[in-house]
Amino acid sequence: MRSITLASSALLMSAGAHAFDAAAAKALASKSACLACHAVDKKLVGPSYKDVAAKHQGQAGALEKVAARIKSGGSGVYGPVPMPAQPNLKDDELKLLAAWVLAGAPDK
Repeated sequence: MRSITLASSALLMSAGAHAFDAAAAKALASKSACLACHAVDKKLVGPSYKDVAAKHQGQAGALEKVAARIKSGGSGVYGPVPMPAQPNLKDDELKLLAAWVLAGAPDK
């Protein structure tokens, strides 16, 4: 029974970790104009990526939630200024950006 509990715990912990290419994510964020409104560690027009990561830390489904927000855009979560939608990004690109943001937008 203990081995099942340990295996389950390891699986749950690894479910929150998403592998990604930080350089590719940063390039995609730049190409998609995300960096015009967001910075890694300070609020610009929108929240910092570190603030977004902290808000979603430990939440189940955070990757999908953030990817959906990037795709649909919106306002009211971090203030009244709307975030433009990115409907032309492919699902893998949305997940790449979301994983990068949830990791605090690392350079490497």
